[in-house]
Amino acid sequence: MPTYDVERLRRDYPILERQVYGKPLIYLDNTATSQTPRQVVEAVENMYYAHKANVHRGVFSLSQEATAMQEATREKVRDYINAASTSEIIFTRGTTEGINLVASSFGSFFENGDEIILTAMEHHADIVPWQLLGMRKRINIRVVPVHKDGTLDLDAYRSLFNERTRLVAFTHVSNVLGTVNPVKEMTAYAHSLDVPVLCDGAQAAPHMAIDVADLDVDFYAFSSHKMYGPAGVGVLYGKESFLEKMPPYQGGGEMISHVSFKKTTFADLPFKFEAGTPDFVDIAAFSACIDYIRSVGIDAIAAHEHELLEWTTAEMMKIPGMRIFGTAPGKCAVISFLMGDAHHYDTGMLLDKLGIAVRTGHHCAQPLMETLGIEGTVRASFALYNTRAEAEAFIAALHRIAPLLGIE
Repeated sequence: MPTYDVERLRRDYPILERQVYGKPLIYLDNTATSQTPRQVVEAVENMYYAHKANVHRGVFSLSQEATAMQEATREKVRDYINAASTSEIIFTRGTTEGINLVASSFGSFFENGDEIILTAMEHHADIVPWQLLGMRKRINIRVVPVHKDGTLDLDAYRSLFNERTRLVAFTHVSNVLGTVNPVKEMTAYAHSLDVPVLCDGAQAAPHMAIDVADLDVDFYAFSSHKMYGPAGVGVLYGKESFLEKMPPYQGGGEMISHVSFKKTTFADLPFKFEAGTPDFVDIAAFSACIDYIRSVGIDAIAAHEHELLEWTTAEMMKIPGMRIFGTAPGKCAVISFLMGDAHHYDTGMLLDKLGIAVRTGHHCAQPLMETLGIEGTVRASFALYNTRAEAEAFIAALHRIAPLLGIE
């Protein structure tokens, strides 16, 4: 098995060579968005300089080339997540739009009094769309509580189902706690009661292999920009049996079969859900992103990140007053923490002065923060290009700023 050569990989990311306040940049905000390797940027450049034409619209060569590149990406995504058909792969602007699509389209089947099960660790993108649906229909949201270690209360989860439950929606990996939820087990239970499942895979896709056939989820959404790819591109996987029945999410060009002022008929899957001109440039570049991850190896990436997570967590716990939120076994490489009673913004700003980029705030998970009894956290998260030296610098920085935060 070849050695994981992180220094070689880092050469693919020119941004990692820059400095912040005269210090080498240490980028630990990968949960929010990852950096993009030159191979993917070059794929974007190649599309603009050699293949740019609107897709599915022209008989001329350039349009045919661009169309072929977009549809090749669709097939690559299908293979990457082990979907049954490219008809089940819908391109979106990101995870958020994918969830909104399901809430709007699949949610149109819901009736007053129906219920949805969410969890207390959901990102706002998997809460607010359902609340918006609830403004149009009287939909009840039931919430699975979270244990102190950051795992879900699965007994409570099972107890929330009843004859009005129409959908379960939960995250694969918590963007705050790093918890990897038992998707297959939770889905199997929901299916035993004939309840469909939507899974938010935004935080899982960069860190682990995704097999939607094995998970058996009915919908799965994720984003390119968290997977070292371009911003503004996402994927919604949906089982064809559901997508065929669902009405279109938006209207416009491309999603139609025939339009008249009397009646419009819609295109076949997946185009029924892809109104207007897609981001065909970045969709084509997303193909290079998948190639890049495969070239490194998702298992190798996960092992590298886990090693950094374990070492950094152990060192952080040696710091007086350190509080880490999320200690579930097998968690992803995310560390949310507070230093004593110091405000998370103060910690983040001091780290920034030392060249270390971390996220501060509620991380679009305010209900989870309420559950934890805090306003927000500092969050450090690792990616394939982070190094042990960066982790050591991060620990040294925490020790350096501790006295400034009143921690001795």
